[in-house]
Amino acid sequence: MTRPRVLVTRRWPAEVEAVLAERFDAVLNPSDRPFQPEDLRDALTTADAILTTVTDKFDARVLDMAEPRAKVLGNFGVGFSHIDVDAARRAGIMVTNTPDVLSDCTADLALTLMLMIARRAGEGEREVRAGGWTGWRPTHLIGAKVTGKTLGIIGFGRIGQAVARRAHFGFGMTILAQNRSEIPAATLAEVNAEACGNIDDLLQRSDFVSLHCPGGAENRHLVDGRRLSLMKRDAYLINTARGEVVDEQALAKALKTGTLGGAGLDVFDGEPNILPELLNCENAVLLPHLGSATRETRYEMGMRVVRNVEDVLAGREPADRIV
Repeated sequence: MTRPRVLVTRRWPAEVEAVLAERFDAVLNPSDRPFQPEDLRDALTTADAILTTVTDKFDARVLDMAEPRAKVLGNFGVGFSHIDVDAARRAGIMVTNTPDVLSDCTADLALTLMLMIARRAGEGEREVRAGGWTGWRPTHLIGAKVTGKTLGIIGFGRIGQAVARRAHFGFGMTILAQNRSEIPAATLAEVNAEACGNIDDLLQRSDFVSLHCPGGAENRHLVDGRRLSLMKRDAYLINTARGEVVDEQALAKALKTGTLGGAGLDVFDGEPNILPELLNCENAVLLPHLGSATRETRYEMGMRVVRNVEDVLAGREPADRIV
């Protein structure tokens, strides 16, 4: 019997690629070069399933097709702002994602960024590697204490809650939470968190702000120049959500002028291209989208996609259907 054809747009963990080759007629991408829009559109006509990542922009122009062969876009990741889900629905293509399995590792990285920027670890490492360190002295690279401070979390879903647990129980932080839907009282009580009715209030009261809200047009520049101006001058912004959530021009200006203490960013608007002004900010820690980048998590993400795609192609309802 002919096996379903699945096309994988980027290199995936070798163990997952082996499973794909065993269970499907798998078309892999050994060069790991990002697909262009015309490649994605062609794939819709040649594959039964496309296993996609954040680097693949499935917009309306790509998905505008009457009868595509592809039945499902199995997204390797939680966020799906790179996929026009309304256009996918019109084309009759299901979309799935991979919730749950990357929450812990992304939360770990958010805390990594928080500690790095507060304690000026990026600056210190650059100094050591450049041979500029002259030895210990009382006034060298003085940073900010993390323990006991107030952390505001925008987007209190699985990842935001995982960050809250680490911050509250590990560092004794006071947690402020803001979410687009009401947060259950029991969820807040777990970390003794206070729900903020609006983002502006949270920004004004927080020493650290960590973003865990969805991307896409709805939240583009959610944190803009006006909102950055509400933050304390010695506060820190952490973004492991999506790059477009932050107005990076406004952020760079705030960092350069000293109206914000610092920023830790794992995601960027238009990545892998990074705003040059951000690259020149010493009070910014910049990481290359490493939120879920552990062996265990990337394997589980891949296998979650495999299960979703198998269900769709077998006519079953997948566990992680978006549309």
